[in-house]
Amino acid sequence: MAWDMSGVSRRTLLVGGGAGVGLVVSWALWPRTYAGNLSAAPGETIFGAWLKIGRDGHVTVAVPQCEHGQGVYTTLPQIVADELGADWRTVGVEAAPLNPLYANPLGAGEIFEGVFDALPDSVRATHAERAVLMVTGGSSSIRQFEPALRDAGAAARVLLCKVAATRWGVDWQACGTAAGFVVHGAQRLRFGELAEEAAGGAIPDPLPYRDGEKGRLAGQSVARLDAPAKVDGSAQFAADVRLPDMVFASICQGPVGDSRLVRTDKAAANRIRGVMEIVETERWVAAAAETWWAANQAISALAPRFETKGPRVDSASIDRALTAAFDRPAQRIASGDDLANLLTGGGVIEAEYRVGLGQHAAIEPMTATAYYHGDRLELWLPTQAPSFARSAAARAAGLPNSAVTVHPMLTGGGFGANLEHEAAAQAATLAVTLKRPVQLQWSRAEDLLHDRFRPPAIARMRARLAANGAILAWHARIAAPSTGAELASRLMPGDLVLKAALALPGAQDGYAVAGALPPYRLPAFAIDYHAADIGVPTGHLRGGAHGYTAFFTECFLDELARVAGNEAMSYRIGMLGGDARLARCLSTAASLGGWNGGVAGSGQGIACHAFRGSYVAVLAEAHVDEAQRIRVDRLVAAVDCGRQIHPDIVRQQIEGGLIFGLANALGVATGFTANLADVRGMGAVRLPRLAETPDILVEVIDSDADPGGVGEIGVPAVAPAIANALQSAGGTRLRSLPLRTGNQ
Repeated sequence: MAWDMSGVSRRTLLVGGGAGVGLVVSWALWPRTYAGNLSAAPGETIFGAWLKIGRDGHVTVAVPQCEHGQGVYTTLPQIVADELGADWRTVGVEAAPLNPLYANPLGAGEIFEGVFDALPDSVRATHAERAVLMVTGGSSSIRQFEPALRDAGAAARVLLCKVAATRWGVDWQACGTAAGFVVHGAQRLRFGELAEEAAGGAIPDPLPYRDGEKGRLAGQSVARLDAPAKVDGSAQFAADVRLPDMVFASICQGPVGDSRLVRTDKAAANRIRGVMEIVETERWVAAAAETWWAANQAISALAPRFETKGPRVDSASIDRALTAAFDRPAQRIASGDDLANLLTGGGVIEAEYRVGLGQHAAIEPMTATAYYHGDRLELWLPTQAPSFARSAAARAAGLPNSAVTVHPMLTGGGFGANLEHEAAAQAATLAVTLKRPVQLQWSRAEDLLHDRFRPPAIARMRARLAANGAILAWHARIAAPSTGAELASRLMPGDLVLKAALALPGAQDGYAVAGALPPYRLPAFAIDYHAADIGVPTGHLRGGAHGYTAFFTECFLDELARVAGNEAMSYRIGMLGGDARLARCLSTAASLGGWNGGVAGSGQGIACHAFRGSYVAVLAEAHVDEAQRIRVDRLVAAVDCGRQIHPDIVRQQIEGGLIFGLANALGVATGFTANLADVRGMGAVRLPRLAETPDILVEVIDSDADPGGVGEIGVPAVAPAIANALQSAGGTRLRSLPLRTGNQ
């Protein structure tokens, strides 16, 4: 919601929101300016906050986003290099330092969806800067930073052209750049020859951007900057950090809930060769050793025992909590015309869908290396939110934030798990206690046991159809944990603006039901959210709530199409109204996949979704084999994600999203027993194996629209497309994720 701030005064803020809220909002609106803090190596010249140019002509771009396989270490520098006119072979990348200039309010808004919506837009943007919300998530990197990166490249290009023009005695506007040179006719000067003199010059307003299509890097599938190091093994991840006198640590944490460590067998642990020290806190115990293997063996020998107070959490209690939430008042998240009496009496179509706890199951478990200098702390870790990790480590070490330096590392997957910062705080505690560098790595079992899970949910869907099959009324009631508020409170403890946002009238947790509003033209509809306290910490997983709300919507829509006697793809297109982009995705996927209408026995299903500025339709072919196991034979996806910076990376992300959606449809879920997750090893996660991976066909539709998100767009429509395919294959409607047959 955009607020007009022209009439805002101290008095109106105090009266309208309460004194505390008013003071917080006034504080957030107070203007600030920020200086860049890039560091230059010998021979480098800094141009603003985003790039450096060396005397040898190399160009280094600072990237504030976490590189966890999505390609931001290539696409973001590509935007700068394109506008600068650089030679791609001379372009490098480095992680940006913590600075409000790199705040990502769009990403924060996607991750904490709805949590800050009661605040004015200007407050949210200013808060993102003041709190240094450098977050990677919500498919926001290009959408947030493309304008600033284009400006950075254009500004440096203008400054270089001005210096060259002065040397040549010509108008700088008659100069151009290409392949790392400033050019004017036959005259050429390398960037490196001009950089030192160019820095600090006057920049025109508005900035002129490059003209023409010749020699442009944007839209080209240039070589990925992170690929060579990952291929030859020289890429540095957090577990590769080595410091003098460093020890390795493993950890065991108590079950969810109010758990306290009550007993360990230190004598047994100390008999493990290489063990150096055992560190105990109320919530966890860690072993430090000469090698991580010895440390992890010591954890097993310790045989830690925890006492857990309060209610017992298991799969049954989680289900009861979700079901009981429907008996409490709901938050109305969205509505159209009044449902009135449209959903009373006979003829109402009803269905209930469920989704279980999901796990991140990233390749790289939680890892952090900490080096305590006495009055300073350094951290090396994979993080999607370095400012959160810094604050957590500072609190654990008893230091101010300014005394903590974070070195962001390449990340092995993550999918949202690296927004969390428990490992940073634990490593800081160990480094302070042991007075030496410590590398903490969670075991695979620990990583799965203490995940911040994708929330479980139940949806109760109701609708009424007209005589011609059109939807007259649609009502979705969804019970789920309040993950957006929980995530924000956990990652930003003590944040005054967050507290103000949650205290304001009308504050809602839109994260829990994000994506539940269908893209279709519905005359009367309502989306109601019932908050549930399940006793299990939940967090952000790739796609967020869209991963299950799309399942609810697209499966129920398929059921309505069957009741109406209509073909599922045409039924969807007929209700889209003016949404030509999603309609084109549906028709393209149907054409490419040989859609036969999803008739009985065909094993074909279709689904679509729109979010993060992108659109997708997925056609799936699936069946249940003789052993009663679900087999997905083919996935066909059509995507409109707007203008593409790097077509190959776009395709890679969509294909990866489809596989991720397949994993969420068939596995990557856990039950709970005695306050602990049941799945504790990768063998039980049920990730798709190569032999089980279906044929995949992706068509990316050409578009001149602004870039949309691509990291997540492949995920949401996969599960409903598979469920709809299984319905057409055997006539059985599966309404729970992960999808299971009787023998699974």
